[in-house]
Amino acid sequence: MFRYHPELLGAPVPRYTSYPTAAQFNESVGARDMGDRLDALPSQARLSLYVHIPYCHDICWYCGCNTGAATRPRRLAAYVDALEHEIALVAARLGGRGHVTHIAFGGGSPNSLPLVDWVRLNHQLLICFDTSAAAISVELDPRRLDRPWIAAIRQIGVSRVNLGVQTFAPHVQRSIGRIQPVEMVEAAVDAFHRAKIDVGFDLMYGLPGQSEEDLVTTLETGIGLAPSRIALFGYAHMPHLLPRQRRIAQTDLPDMAQRFAMATRGHAMLTAAGYRAIGFDHFALPGDPLAGAAANGTLRRNFQGFTEDDGDVLIGLGASAISQFPDLIVQNEKNAGVYREIIAQGRLPAIRGISRSRDDRMRGETIEKLLCNGVAPDPGIGDRALLARFADMGLVETADGVIRLLPGSLPYARSIAACFDRYLRPAETRFSHAV
Repeated sequence: MFRYHPELLGAPVPRYTSYPTAAQFNESVGARDMGDRLDALPSQARLSLYVHIPYCHDICWYCGCNTGAATRPRRLAAYVDALEHEIALVAARLGGRGHVTHIAFGGGSPNSLPLVDWVRLNHQLLICFDTSAAAISVELDPRRLDRPWIAAIRQIGVSRVNLGVQTFAPHVQRSIGRIQPVEMVEAAVDAFHRAKIDVGFDLMYGLPGQSEEDLVTTLETGIGLAPSRIALFGYAHMPHLLPRQRRIAQTDLPDMAQRFAMATRGHAMLTAAGYRAIGFDHFALPGDPLAGAAANGTLRRNFQGFTEDDGDVLIGLGASAISQFPDLIVQNEKNAGVYREIIAQGRLPAIRGISRSRDDRMRGETIEKLLCNGVAPDPGIGDRALLARFADMGLVETADGVIRLLPGSLPYARSIAACFDRYLRPAETRFSHAV
């Protein structure tokens, strides 16, 4: 179904969860810009809230998230206190303006917190914002789930949980420092299905010691558990940026041809099982809102990946969380200790980001539409020579003022989108490969 073009996969490219990407963030924007945007927000604006919990009980070796070990109860309690204060700070600037449509808890693992603290955060959001119509989702570590957590998730009204599974192969789990018996995941899925809560899985290919057969077995098991959506990500090995990945030897990793075979096999298996492909690495059953958004043309892309969330503004809460406004992207202080100090001073913790020029917004819209819908108005800009090369290979066409991805182009969609990225450098080392 997909032809292997190794010459197109060698150059790292961004995942384009924003444009410009975080690689372009700088200290010329910060708390003042964030405050100005909050002050100017229209009263009827649709808001999405992202709450970042930068802790996990066990640090997996493959992980690229901003997270630390949840081994010090006082540090966790201090972080939750700071988060409560940030929520209040942001709400005070809004003065009741805006309606929250989505709340997402991510990390790290939100269930690395004591349950009472997670419930506290939900209560704070409830009293500070209009959350009456909000859909709530939570990223979870199945290894830290118990009956009280599941009961609280149900009682709070969470509509979706996402389980970090990665792989069901025991020897691959040992290679990434994440031991997670299949029975543990099965029990969690069964409990959430009985509670009428939608379940998603994060799975990975390209892991150390992982074969295509290992991936097939994981996918067969995963499909059998019937999550409503599955994300199948390629492991990005960047030990020069992520010291924890130094425990993974480059020689243990599948090569590019093997990664491509895994990705295409996964695509074939999941679509054959009834999942709709959302881009190249997300899959959703027809009744899932993500599939609905893809079908009706409202699919979006933000820092959580592909999403049905079409809010006007995304507000990130917590250390390293990113907020996005039409003309501004701004990130909070990454270091949790420094973040707490800023909050204690009564200041917004946004410290870096980028103002989006008219050109940035046009390029960003083109990139997002290509990745979400496979088609975008042709803005007449970008690397036209490279775009022509993709056209000559039968992967894209430009005609009648439209750019369209052709059948067989999905593995190269990010590379095609990169034609419109004016910031990307040829020797970039901060991004992963396209597959």
